[in-house]
Amino acid sequence: QVQMVESGGGVVQAGGSLRLSCVASGRTLVNVDMGWYRQAPGKEREFVAMTRWTWRGYTSDYADFAKDRFPISRDNAGNATYLEMNSLTPADTAIYYCNAHVPGSVPVDYWGQGTQVTVSS
Repeated sequence: QVQMVESGGGVVQAGGSLRLSCVASGRTLVNVDMGWYRQAPGKEREFVAMTRWTWRGYTSDYADFAKDRFPISRDNAGNATYLEMNSLTPADTAIYYCNAHVPGSVPVDYWGQGTQVTVSS
């Protein structure tokens, strides 16, 4: 059983920064995709950023709103991912969820419980 535990959320003023962490346990995730989604009140869950495993190493994908503000990283062991969130605005207020996607004939997604990020104006 895989467990994903997020931390680092909180309340911050507009223009501030937060660093989210996600640590996975239960199996090795070194060769799977791992990243972040978010869900704002009254909205659907949306993609934020992802580290994708390739045989050459990890690559990163971003939503347009995250591309220049939210760099994502992955630890060498592959079981942790971090999201540095900069220049936050109230529109970034949401619950942020860590995700691990195991591709294959039967893809599997693992999710954390979420961490609340609130940006005040």
